[in-house]
Amino acid sequence: MPEPILISIAAALAAKGATGLYDLVKRKFAKDPTAIAALEAASAAPEDNRPITALAERLQEVEAEDGEFSEALRTEWEKVSESQGGVHNQVTGNVTGKVVQARDIHGNITL
Repeated sequence: MPEPILISIAAALAAKGATGLYDLVKRKFAKDPTAIAALEAASAAPEDNRPITALAERLQEVEAEDGEFSEALRTEWEKVSESQGGVHNQVTGNVTGKVVQARDIHGNITL
């Protein structure tokens, strides 16, 4: 299973919501028909988790093979994240109890 950040990146790629990120990945995948197919499948069905997960898995493989690409991908993702308000919610590992991920809460939260 790919790490959560790669799922988020894949979802943004599928929605084509981050042009710089999309262009970076498309250039990297240009010579790899399988990778391009994963990118296109996710873009064709941005609401479907299966192609997004497959794209995230491919991104994980490419990151493992190419440290420079990994760094560029994560740097570009940081830019995208910051442009969306700078909020970074991430929960990893085993969680017991309650978790709230939110931004700009006005008022009380009762769980």
